[in-house]
Amino acid sequence: MSRILLVEDEERIAAFVAKGLRAAGMQPVHVRTGREAVDEVAGGEVDLVVLDLGLPDRDGFSVLQELRGSGDTVPVIILTARSSVEDTVAGLEGGADDYMAKPFRFEELLARIRLRLPSGTAGGDSTTLAHGSVSLDLRTRRATVGDRTVDLSAREFALAEAFLRNPGQVLSREQLLSRVWGYDFDPGSNVVDVYVRYLRGKLGAEVVTTVRGMGYRLDG
Repeated sequence: MSRILLVEDEERIAAFVAKGLRAAGMQPVHVRTGREAVDEVAGGEVDLVVLDLGLPDRDGFSVLQELRGSGDTVPVIILTARSSVEDTVAGLEGGADDYMAKPFRFEELLARIRLRLPSGTAGGDSTTLAHGSVSLDLRTRRATVGDRTVDLSAREFALAEAFLRNPGQVLSREQLLSRVWGYDFDPGSNVVDVYVRYLRGKLGAEVVTTVRGMGYRLDG
């Protein structure tokens, strides 16, 4: 199971990302300060770091500098509200493997994490999810129904993944909005219904069942 160090002082964002990582079969470890981050990485049991820049004790750039200065090659994804070209360039040239600006979508962060994880550690014991005739390869982002390959958009893939991680379980619209569309989702949106319709069109009308007044369930 991949151990992801989440260096973030904003509790709401940290809780949101940690929940999503656990659902993706990863083990999140949350710290609030740069000092704690350096200490955790020094322990040698971190597969990847998601690093905020605006930390309470020091700037995230200095954390990155200390890690790379010590020769540590752990993958680092900077996740920050600083979106300027100058900051992005400074992060990448300073040794970060990737740079994402807030606000962000969890599905994109998860895809970037999987891309940067050492081979064989992404998503726990298996990188394939399957239920009934539907199968998702999480590393190649390939979806199949039976022996047929299906072309899914990034959002459709994330929605299908949420269902395949919870087969037979009713997922409310709010749960799906949070997992697929991000921590700043609009609870009044009908986007889930729209994308479930897209998914049914590609995977089969019988795959996702509507549970009236509650949400949707993967049957397949």
